[in-house]
Amino acid sequence: MIDRIILVKFGEQTTQEQLEEIVERFQALKQHLSGVIEVNAGINFSDNNKGYQLVLRVRFEDKAALEAYGPNPHHQAVAALIREYGREDSVAANIEV
Repeated sequence: MIDRIILVKFGEQTTQEQLEEIVERFQALKQHLSGVIEVNAGINFSDNNKGYQLVLRVRFEDKAALEAYGPNPHHQAVAALIREYGREDSVAANIEV
């Protein structure tokens, strides 16, 4: 299995409601992706968050499912929403579990 973890930092103009909408839309991706075991998303409440407000995680069956995730149109729509709402930076990590 593969876990993909993404931390996202937004600008000051991004509202709490927009963050919550992204979380909801990201979690809904599971129904549109094949080879996905689990999808988690939430607002980062850590005191040491370095300004990264969102944590997004997808657990895939295998690397093929991870590779299909990127170009998936439903994933691309959520990625576009994240950019529209003021993404300033993001960090992604993929690990085998």
